[in-house]
Amino acid sequence: MFCYQCEQTAKGEGCTKVGVCGKQSDTAELQDLLIFALKGLSEVAMAGREKNVADQKVGRFISEAMFSTLTNVNFDSERIAGLVRDTVKLRDELRSQVSDAGGSVPNSEAASFTPEVSLEGMVAQGEKHGVMVEKDPNEDIHSLKETVIYGIKGICAYADHAAILGQEDDAVYEYVERALASTLRQDLSLEQWIELAMECGRNNIRVMELLDAGNTETYGHPEPTKVPLGAKKGKAILVSGHDLKDLEMLLKQTEGKGVNIYTHGEMLPCHGYPEFKKYSHFHGHYGTAWQNQHKEFDAFPGPILMTTNCIQKPRDSYKDRIFTTGLVGWPGVTHANGDKGSLSLLERIKAAAGMAGKGEKDKDFSPVINKALNMDGFADDEDKGHVMVGFGRNAVMSIAGTVIEAVKGGNLKHFFLVAGCDGAKPGRNYYTEFVEKVPQDCVVLTLACGKFRFFDKDLGDIGGIPRLLDVGQCNDAYSAVKIAMALADAFECGVNDLPLSMILSWYEQKAVAILLSLLALGIKDIRLGPSLPAFLSGNVLNYLVENYDIKPISTPDEDLKAILG
Repeated sequence: MFCYQCEQTAKGEGCTKVGVCGKQSDTAELQDLLIFALKGLSEVAMAGREKNVADQKVGRFISEAMFSTLTNVNFDSERIAGLVRDTVKLRDELRSQVSDAGGSVPNSEAASFTPEVSLEGMVAQGEKHGVMVEKDPNEDIHSLKETVIYGIKGICAYADHAAILGQEDDAVYEYVERALASTLRQDLSLEQWIELAMECGRNNIRVMELLDAGNTETYGHPEPTKVPLGAKKGKAILVSGHDLKDLEMLLKQTEGKGVNIYTHGEMLPCHGYPEFKKYSHFHGHYGTAWQNQHKEFDAFPGPILMTTNCIQKPRDSYKDRIFTTGLVGWPGVTHANGDKGSLSLLERIKAAAGMAGKGEKDKDFSPVINKALNMDGFADDEDKGHVMVGFGRNAVMSIAGTVIEAVKGGNLKHFFLVAGCDGAKPGRNYYTEFVEKVPQDCVVLTLACGKFRFFDKDLGDIGGIPRLLDVGQCNDAYSAVKIAMALADAFECGVNDLPLSMILSWYEQKAVAILLSLLALGIKDIRLGPSLPAFLSGNVLNYLVENYDIKPISTPDEDLKAILG
């Protein structure tokens, strides 16, 4: 195996025996084979588009299959192998349709290979299509190809979340298919790959817009909300991941059953949505970021539901009470998808083909609920303070006049967007120290799980404006972009001219997609850490430095001095 798609990759170079995330080598090889198969499906899909043979379920399938290869999503080799078989089945069905329409059917290996019958045979096939085995002879083009692939994984994650809420755009699917098919080509120039990377960023903005629409049209715009960090006496379920629809279904199914629902990790911002506030048993938040789950899940007195990426190898102490759903998988962990658990991803998407714009059917979470009912839950009420969430774009812009006056009056000197992924690798304490040292006349906006380094700190306010504004999940990056653009309009300047600095942390591929989005918007002077991506070649990194002034973080004191003077 060779994998360097996440920030914590071994020695900052690549995992070659087992993933730092816990991914075994056979799973890594199968994921490589799945990506290879999806490239072939994409080739056929593009040939179909030339003959007006296009089916939105192909784009939906590619999104979910690519999302399955994102860091900390699916570690189940059998399920990944099933996705490879589904990909080839869908590819061959599409090949026949393209041929019948008079189209030219691609004959590359990716567009025509047959998976081995055994799991071992498929693993051996995957070994032939790894990141370094199929390395482009031009190091910079190889670097850009990998960057595009990881950016596409991020797009596909957001596209899946959006589609679950009935929001899809075939133009996004077309880009994903075209870009994946392009990675099989050897005739594209360096400049063309740079453009494909920027196009990745632009498409990610579009898909985040779709997700924002899905979230806000379904659950309302987030409102500033006080969220308790302590427990409430009684039975409990903990929900982690990112998926709002899963939370809604669980809240409905537990209503009146004496079970309190708690959020973990990136589910914290869900407390700000008006539609969730009507559930009296939606109590509060428990724990911090994904990398602390071993200790936190071990101590939680109820079952845990993992809705999207973030799962780590479960400890034996809670393996019988952790459940996965959707695309998440771990060998030996119960998958709580209800009736859909017996269907393959392809079968499920085909079954839902007539539901365009209607989102997903409900799942059955009774195994999770029954486990909670059979456990003691929390013995007593606990008061551990609270945090504030719900400062999405509508909430922030509703006080735009106050913000603008504070800036013009000299009371608010600078905005810092301190956002991104958290992780266990040393060096991330930089972000805690940075926020602690931000001057009193500055405001910190934050989103994604990186905020758990400082989310419970009381930074006070500036004339009633909280100095720490939680914009939401990493899925809510669109809100941060809209806030920045609205401020630029208000001050009649470009985003790069605002008193705004971006201090970002990255871990996985959604962060890659967001970074490409910021670059596509022309945003410069981004500080990125805790280390730079291993898949960026020296020349590609120099290009980003020269054209976008992107730079690695140094120390909080040095960076604050450089920014504020």
